[in-house]
Amino acid sequence: MTELEILFEDEHYIAVNKPAGVMVHRSSIAKDDNPVYAMQVLRDQMGHHVYPLHRIDRPTSGVLWFARNRDVVPVFQEQFITKDIQKYYLTAVRGYTKEHEGLIDYPLRKNLKKELQDAQTAYLRLGQVEIPIQSSPRHDTSRYSLVRASPLTGRMHQIRRHFAHERNYIIGDNTHGDNRQNRFFRMHFQMHHMLLHAWFTVFDHPITGEKITVTAPLPDHFYKIITEFGWKELV
Repeated sequence: MTELEILFEDEHYIAVNKPAGVMVHRSSIAKDDNPVYAMQVLRDQMGHHVYPLHRIDRPTSGVLWFARNRDVVPVFQEQFITKDIQKYYLTAVRGYTKEHEGLIDYPLRKNLKKELQDAQTAYLRLGQVEIPIQSSPRHDTSRYSLVRASPLTGRMHQIRRHFAHERNYIIGDNTHGDNRQNRFFRMHFQMHHMLLHAWFTVFDHPITGEKITVTAPLPDHFYKIITEFGWKELV
């Protein structure tokens, strides 16, 4: 990878559209020989150091924010703590969600194994589909939902774990998802990615006070499924 798609840029901050499979920064969890780091790519692309303001999971694509200098990092991150930054993700999940609009309020263990922490994810079902193909031996058809999710807290893998708790497993999630569904999508749709995308963020710029909305275009693999399922008009 030579460059990242720039979604927003001013003298203080930069937002990029992180591709699925790219890590935010160096980490011990990288198991492959040549991992790609968004921070390193953007540093080389801009010609100066950049400072990540938050993280999104490696298999998740979408909006990722950096600061141009250390001085403006705390005021941005404070908005994450106070929930003044609204973050919206797009995902496709197995089955129909229980409600058209709802809140998943279910505590999660810190780092997947430590003490329980409060965790809330709001969601809105944008669309649903039933296809005449069997993905499970229990049913002759298969149902899926297109969902806009907004994490109200910032726990590890929160959206993925919350929808797994609801048994609306995110398609392509190899850690918390449904392996049968993942195989089905690989076989029938040649889809090898997780369908979770950091879609857009809305907030007041912490320096200028300007209202900022930044949207990340969907990656091709996600757009292909949306087209296949007749959801193009919903996004």
